Amino acid sequence: MPGQLYIVSAPSGAGKTTLVRGLLEQDAGIRLSVSHTTRAPRPGEVDGQHYHFTDRAAFEALRAGGGFLESAEVHGNLYGTSRAWIEAQMATGMDILLEIDWQGARQVRLAFPQAVGIFILPPSLEELERRLRGRNSDSDAVIARRLEAARGEMEHVDEFHYCIINKDLAEAHADLLAIVRSCRVRLNVQKARHPEAFAFLQSND
Repeated sequence: MPGQLYIVSAPSGAGKTTLVRGLLEQDAGIRLSVSHTTRAPRPGEVDGQHYHFTDRAAFEALRAGGGFLESAEVHGNLYGTSRAWIEAQMATGMDILLEIDWQGARQVRLAFPQAVGIFILPPSLEELERRLRGRNSDSDAVIARRLEAARGEMEHVDEFHYCIINKDLAEAHADLLAIVRSCRVRLNVQKARHPEAFAFLQSND
């Protein structure tokens, strides 16, 4: 049976990256999709690990050929999720996780309507602002823009199957792990992945 595709979205500062990292460390049965991008690598970033770095011409050619499940331009740089890699990994039974925004999630669902959508919410906008300011890396103007963008992103929470409110990191991590594990023990999934356990049904025919 093909693996399951999970989409995790959240506004900046909600804790998505930390939660996803924790899930990947604890569950060897799920892999993170590595996006393609035209932006230059930042110090410490490794090609193929953090992103697949490419030039705009190669990116555009791949996109024109239907090579991306979803793609977007952010701050002048292009980002995209490889269709071929996702399909190849899922064909082996591996579960795949995408960290993308709601717009990308909407594009992916067109190709994979069975994808499980998970949205990470902060407990409040006030708490989100506190976390953004706690980074000590952005000006007041940048924080204001991030909060306004977050408000717009959070309005799309109804497009997802699950919502995790990241008030307590340990609890939110447990919730994310529980979602993945609950999807794996659905009856149709168990029958497809472990037919030997259901051999008794055939013996009763």
